[in-house]
Amino acid sequence: MITKPPRALQANPLQKIVTEHTQHVDKYLEWYSPLDAHGRYLHFDQLRFRTDHQLDNSLVWSLVKLARRRQSQPVIGLGEPEQLASFVLTPLMQKAISEIDRNTTSAALEWMSSKINEEKHFEYLLRDLIEDEAISSSQLEGAATTTTAAKQLLKRQRKPRTLDERMIVGNFKMMKYAWEHRHRDLSLELILEIHAEGTEGIDDDTYAPGAFRQTDTVEVVDADGNTVHFPPPAANLRQRIQRIIKWVNTCHHNADSRDYLHPVVKAIVLHFIIGYEHPFRDGNGRVARALFYWYMFKNDYAAFRYIAISVLLKNAPAKYGKSYLYTESDELDLTYFIDYQCSVLLRAISAFKNAFKVAAEAEEKFSAWLWQSGLMRKLSDKQRIIFQVARSGIATALTANSVKNNLDCSYNTAATMLNGLVDLGIFKKHKDGREWVYQLLSPEKIKASYPVGK
Repeated sequence: MITKPPRALQANPLQKIVTEHTQHVDKYLEWYSPLDAHGRYLHFDQLRFRTDHQLDNSLVWSLVKLARRRQSQPVIGLGEPEQLASFVLTPLMQKAISEIDRNTTSAALEWMSSKINEEKHFEYLLRDLIEDEAISSSQLEGAATTTTAAKQLLKRQRKPRTLDERMIVGNFKMMKYAWEHRHRDLSLELILEIHAEGTEGIDDDTYAPGAFRQTDTVEVVDADGNTVHFPPPAANLRQRIQRIIKWVNTCHHNADSRDYLHPVVKAIVLHFIIGYEHPFRDGNGRVARALFYWYMFKNDYAAFRYIAISVLLKNAPAKYGKSYLYTESDELDLTYFIDYQCSVLLRAISAFKNAFKVAAEAEEKFSAWLWQSGLMRKLSDKQRIIFQVARSGIATALTANSVKNNLDCSYNTAATMLNGLVDLGIFKKHKDGREWVYQLLSPEKIKASYPVGK
């Protein structure tokens, strides 16, 4: 649970400070800013522990709120009765926007591909990264499975056997659907379709796939079972969603507009809105994150197909939850949620860039090894890709089906390539049910056959 902010003074707190707290004026004025001295946008729940014990926390809070209101930008009315949500543009948001614009557009993705000679290898890497969001988003919602097991489920396209596995496959389908329908405008139909795509066949009685909730029995609880959020009423839900849809479909990134919003800020707000409205009986978090991605895809940030925010949200679910609660408890000040999501995006983009760097370096070293060992002359183009993917650790267990899908070739071609690698003494294979699974031999065993490559 969090401590809700006190009601800020309606009168100017500066006057009260000057007339009633003359001995501490300087200490109070240090708080006359949207951010604290360390650049943090603090909620009262955090601020109350960081003020000088000689200061009145309620008065400090009134001073902070005054500074924030003067820089606040209104965004959209939410809930019932309607309340205007707003935010303050922070340095962290500006940094995230800069990183996103420089590293995640379709043009940036094409440049990355061109820097790796084996472009198909980069595609294999990217397809692997697509799985991360589907898996982590499911784990964030409670799917009890390891990432390694989930990866194998998706790569081998095995039919899911448990509720947790069905949840992971559903999330994977949801993300794919968001990408394929990125050129559509937002509509009631699209929101319902995304929910159905991600939840159908998991537990239809619980999720009611593709249908908005009809009752007010839905609530959000924390890890201790405490109710932390009652969504707005089911009555008029469709009308409220229609108002949100109109806002989403309105262009706000025209540089000349007074209501300018960068697409990433708008995508994060959309993420918040779905969590706040909770339009479905279950699966709201997954739909909220899928719609964030859909809006980023729609605005040509193609690299977000391979950037998994849920990997990081899963590692700190309490902070994710608090960013919602801080916003709701402080007059729908979206800054808390946007700022936290931007911190997550910065780390996610850094991980994406690092994956590219590792892939580029691995490609360079691998090419040198191939020439020195003599393997270059013995491998087909596609076999080189498979070999490099296995050596880089992107996929440790390969099947003809996974290679077929990642390299866009026939099943027979994939099987022939893998068996050829076994014949060359590079891979080993074993039977798992009806399917052959191929794994790379250790470097020592490979080098024993090709002693030049050291």
